[in-house]
Amino acid sequence: MIRFRNVTKMYRKDATVLNRINLHISKDEFVFLVGPTGAGKTTLLKLILRNEIPDSGGVYVDKVNTRDFNENQISKLRKNIGVIFQDFKVLNRTLYENLAFVLKIQGEKKRVIDEKIEHVVELVGLQKKINYYPHQMSGGEQQKSCLARAIINKPHILLADEPTGNLDPDASWEIMQILSKVNLSNTTIVVATHDKSIVDQMRKRVIGLHGGNIVRDQQLGRYHERSHD
Repeated sequence: MIRFRNVTKMYRKDATVLNRINLHISKDEFVFLVGPTGAGKTTLLKLILRNEIPDSGGVYVDKVNTRDFNENQISKLRKNIGVIFQDFKVLNRTLYENLAFVLKIQGEKKRVIDEKIEHVVELVGLQKKINYYPHQMSGGEQQKSCLARAIINKPHILLADEPTGNLDPDASWEIMQILSKVNLSNTTIVVATHDKSIVDQMRKRVIGLHGGNIVRDQQLGRYHERSHD
């Protein structure tokens, strides 16, 4: 599904963000990226989304090198990737309008739009908030709104950059439970996080980054490596 081959990314000649990264994420995996600020987690997500291209090496999605994509291919790639940010990037519109916005741009008919919205708000538990504006929702509900928008088209890949960074523990756990459901519906999920408790509870694959290098790759991992389970 996703493969990095000897990927190096630099923002300045003296600042290597990722250093000869080799990585394979299989279809339908759930992966946490962990490590200190500046370790390269967000850059890795941007490379998958093709918001950045590597200085050397290749990023492959479905066995195709994204460096070679033209604008149409980039657009098609991004339609199949959902993205969630820490800072609730939603429009100042109702939840229904936020969800309908992208679908209208894609030319979906009203009946299809309503069916997709009904399904996704039920999945994230926001049926009663469908006509609410962002300022009328809690932080957890706003993040659920972002998640709903990211998954409304059933993307093949979902990228989440610190999705629980502004949330309390209960709201964070709700978000992770929804992500687990989404993962079971054939969506590959990659989450960059500093949330130790979430990673330790979820026990998914954990990839540790430090100084632009992969220093750890563990199945059923924890936030910090332990010598004994």
